[in-house]
Amino acid sequence: MRQRNRRSRRGSAHEPRDRWMITYADLITLLLIFFVIMYAMSSLDTEKYKIVTGSLSETFKAGNPVLEGGSGLLDGENGSQNSNSPANGTEEESGSGNGGKSEGPESGNPNADTSTSGESQNVPPSARELAFREQEAKLAALMGVITKYVEDNNLGDQIFVADKPQGIAITLSDRFLFDVGRAELKPPALPALRQLSGLFRGIGASVSIEGHTDNTPVSAGSRYSDNWELSGARALSVLRFFLDSEGLSPATFQYAGYADTRPAYDNSTAEGRQKNRRVELIVLRQLQEQ
Repeated sequence: MRQRNRRSRRGSAHEPRDRWMITYADLITLLLIFFVIMYAMSSLDTEKYKIVTGSLSETFKAGNPVLEGGSGLLDGENGSQNSNSPANGTEEESGSGNGGKSEGPESGNPNADTSTSGESQNVPPSARELAFREQEAKLAALMGVITKYVEDNNLGDQIFVADKPQGIAITLSDRFLFDVGRAELKPPALPALRQLSGLFRGIGASVSIEGHTDNTPVSAGSRYSDNWELSGARALSVLRFFLDSEGLSPATFQYAGYADTRPAYDNSTAEGRQKNRRVELIVLRQLQEQ
C-alpha cells in the first residue's frame, strides 16, 4: 500500500508540468483564428459590397426624411456623387412613370430648362416693355432730328447732343443764349429753342432744364449776387420761353441752377470755363428696362 501511494504521488507530480501545453495550444489556436479573420476582412467581395451598400442607401433614402436632399455616405458606387443628381432607385422609378421626363425647374433635367426658356421667348412683351421700347424709339428719333438741325444750321460749336444714362442731353452754350453776366435770351437763339419746343411737344417725356456756370465770381455790378442766382435765372429764362411763348405744359418741365458745382471741363483754362458756362436740356428716361 505504501508503494502504491508513492507511485501515485510520483505520477501526480508530473501532471502540473504538462498542463502549460494546453494553454499554449489554446493561444496558438486563437492566434490562428485571429489571423484568419483578418485575412477574410482584407479580401473584400466587391460585388457583394456594392449590393449591400446600394440596398442600405435606398433604404435610408426611402424611409428617412432627414436624409432627403442629400446623397448620403452610401450613395451607390460613387461616394462623391453630386447631391443634385437623381438616385438610382426610388427617384428614377418615380421619373420613369412620366416617360422618363422630369417635371419642374428643380428636377435638374436640362431639357426642362431648355423648354422653359423656349416658352419664355414666346411670351409676348409686357405693357411696360412695350412702353420702354416706344420711349427709346422716340428718344432716338429726337436725337436724330436735333443732330440734323445742328448740322444744317452750322451750330456744331454752340449746341451739343449726347445720349446719357438719364436721357438725351442737349447742351446750349451760354454765348449762344445770353450775353456775358446776363440771363435774358438773345434773339438769335430763339429759332433753335422754338425748334426744340416743337419736338418736346410730342415726346411725352419730362425735360430737365439745368443752368451751369464756371467758377469765376459774378462782377460787382451784376444784378445777381452769385453764380447760384445766375445759373438759376438762366435756366428759368429758357423755361419761361417754353411756357409763355410756346405754350408747353408746365408739368413737362423742371429746372435747377447748379452754379459751378458740376463742371464738365477743367475750370483752370479759359476754354474749359467757356464750356462749363452752359444750359443743359435733358429729355429724361422715365422708364428703365427690366
